[in-house]
Amino acid sequence: MNTTIEKELFELIGDNHQMTSAETPLRPDAFIKSDEEKMLSIENHFYNIMEEMGLDMTDDSLKGTPHRVAKMFIQEIFSGLNPANKPKISVFENSYQYDKMLVEANISFNSTCEHHFLPIIGKAHIGYVSSGKVIGLSKLNRIVDYYARRPQVQERLVMQIFNELKTVLQTENVILVMEAKHLCVSSRGIKDESSYTSTIQYGGIFNEKENRNDFFNLIQQEK
Repeated sequence: MNTTIEKELFELIGDNHQMTSAETPLRPDAFIKSDEEKMLSIENHFYNIMEEMGLDMTDDSLKGTPHRVAKMFIQEIFSGLNPANKPKISVFENSYQYDKMLVEANISFNSTCEHHFLPIIGKAHIGYVSSGKVIGLSKLNRIVDYYARRPQVQERLVMQIFNELKTVLQTENVILVMEAKHLCVSSRGIKDESSYTSTIQYGGIFNEKENRNDFFNLIQQEK
């Protein structure tokens, strides 16, 4: 049973949106069970949660909810936990010899706060300069979506996407800005409806302020 001190620590970490690891915390046996086995277990647990809250689980509108939630967790909003769902990224030679910045702005993403399991809704803006390799534009969206579809904090999310982009593109010349609204801030706790959170990660030529400003000017034009 959790002690009072432990519960206070849980609240402190959650309210301050702290993370304990730059990697998504996963157990070594996370994927021993099949998706079907996981969904059945989640369905049973969620049925008990709903019943514990006093809901009438014989009601036609409610009795299918545990199954729908289980399916949504495994196949949709947390599908990015499973490495089997990682998008296949093909890299191509930069045959056009384009050596300036490429920017993909306003990439929509939906994630989930790992502290309260409430939505994080936002936009990602990516820029990179090719080192000789390029990928299809839609693959940038898929990389963002894959890492967003897991319990997250925004600082970890921006780091994971940034590191994946560097690896795939084989360059340090990557910049990433993420802006998001956290429903754990707007719908509970302080209940601030207007604030949003911004995170940024960059390397290579973007360590130079002039290049970062060029990127910022480009993404501002798209807002």
